[in-house]
Amino acid sequence: MTDPFHDQTGRASLGGARGLAAVRLGIGLIQGLLLYGLYRSMATHDALTWPATHPALFAALVLACAFTPVMLLAGVGRLSIKALALWGVGAAAILALLGWHDAAQQAQDHFRPPYLRFPAVAFSAAALFIAHHLIVPAVAAGRWIADFDDYFDTAWKAGVQLALSLGFTGAFWLLLFLGAALFRVIGLSFLSDLISEEWFSIPVTCLVFAVAVQLTDVRAGLIRGVRTVALMLLSWLLLVITVLVAGFLAALPFTGLDGLWKTGSATALVLSAAAALIVLINTAYQDGREDNLPPVVLRVAVRVAAVLLTPLILIAIWGLSLRIGQHGLTPDRIIASACALVGVIYAAGYGWAALAPFLKRMAWMKPLERTNVAAAILTVGVILALFSPLADPARLSVGDQVARLKRGAVAAADFDYAFLRFEAGKPGRVALAARARSPDARIARLARQAQTTTSRYDMDQTGVPPRTPTIEAWPKGRRLPPSFSAPVASGDPRYACGQSDGCIATMRDLNGDGREEILMATRFNIALFAADADGRWSHRGDYQVRRCPGSRNDDPRERLKSPDVAPRPSEWPDLKLGVETARLNPNEACPPPVAVNP
Repeated sequence: MTDPFHDQTGRASLGGARGLAAVRLGIGLIQGLLLYGLYRSMATHDALTWPATHPALFAALVLACAFTPVMLLAGVGRLSIKALALWGVGAAAILALLGWHDAAQQAQDHFRPPYLRFPAVAFSAAALFIAHHLIVPAVAAGRWIADFDDYFDTAWKAGVQLALSLGFTGAFWLLLFLGAALFRVIGLSFLSDLISEEWFSIPVTCLVFAVAVQLTDVRAGLIRGVRTVALMLLSWLLLVITVLVAGFLAALPFTGLDGLWKTGSATALVLSAAAALIVLINTAYQDGREDNLPPVVLRVAVRVAAVLLTPLILIAIWGLSLRIGQHGLTPDRIIASACALVGVIYAAGYGWAALAPFLKRMAWMKPLERTNVAAAILTVGVILALFSPLADPARLSVGDQVARLKRGAVAAADFDYAFLRFEAGKPGRVALAARARSPDARIARLARQAQTTTSRYDMDQTGVPPRTPTIEAWPKGRRLPPSFSAPVASGDPRYACGQSDGCIATMRDLNGDGREEILMATRFNIALFAADADGRWSHRGDYQVRRCPGSRNDDPRERLKSPDVAPRPSEWPDLKLGVETARLNPNEACPPPVAVNP
């Protein structure tokens, strides 16, 4: 296929390579200066200045200045000046609105620049990449929907360019640091001082990235060669993931889904496997032309993998529905539901592509092409909805959680007030304030307590009911005091015993006062408990067990069973430092490994 954006020499045709280089270097330099200006506003003498003093505006500018120039670098030479300008303005405006909304919805506690949460940054970048590579081929073709091979060629070429450009920029900085180290050896620090200055490092990074984009663009044939090799290597990984997913699904009828649900991240795992299948299916299918078909074994793997998508997405939806039914909506579950929705489109389209040729005459996996375009458009729309007021996850989650409390699906004592206080941004704070005025005295008291709490950890302690630990006594047959195994609150080392940890305890008189203390071992450490004057057992500290290479008893629970366990006087005293005491942590070497005779 001929490249619509390059002439026969492989050079970009719009204005020639020199013109494109000048434009790209200008874009990179302007981006660097803008980002440096934003940096200065939040780092000048450790005091914020405008626009960093306005969080929503600052977040909007950061998101727009970080990603719009990258899109412009990719669009130069592929779109007319008018089309590129319109698309650039539109993309910058949308990114700015997403950044503004993300910052405006956050609570102000510990609020520092750039005021952006990671999901907003990552999903905004993904939406921009997808949208750009939907628009460029369509504009070039003069139609709303371009041919699939144009989408494939543009998107995968840009992906390779992006990866190489990032690698080039990273290599440039590695060489600068190496050069600075060499100069420091001979007593010259000018280069180290220079690269530590943000006025140099930020613009230069953007400029070098623009140079890398230009260098990878002027020889399109070389990029296609790299892309071909990368796609070929990745396509053979499809065999691996297909076998693994097929084995996983085949084992489920015998193992059940309980183990999967117990991981606490079943939906994320299954959706990740589905995403891997989708990407690798496309590396094998590529542009779908007859002269570019993969080997027979890969064509079979593509069909099998396309069918396996459906059960994976169904498992993800099932897991989500169970969690939402039990605990309601959270931002993470809403984002996962959006991913599952896109996954449904892929599963339906790919499943039909795999099975349709058996029902009617059709080229191999041809419906996959329309599915990819439809799913790409849906993905952009879903991301824009999630990170805008249309379907803000925090707002939807707060509404659902409060509705559960109102209808009695969750008791007042079990309601997650910490979610409203620390994880739901401004909508959560507003809802928490409303609960503090509730006519239900218990809800109002717990909500007011949450409003005055500064740590989510403290909230967790107050909201979790006590639990009776299960602790094994050692030596066997020895009884532990009943008060030691009484119900304890979250935060006590005994709380997890019998749940996520198996605990072993033994009694020793460690300080020679005639009363026995209790040493309780988990798989991480050994906790010391001593009885107070009223007979209550309190946690006094932990012994960290040194793990030496080759030791057969690294587990503290096994070490506690040793008959050699005994107190040892400290060789070095504590130091009194004013009102504080410093305790030495001895620097002891591990014993040499014991040679084993053959």
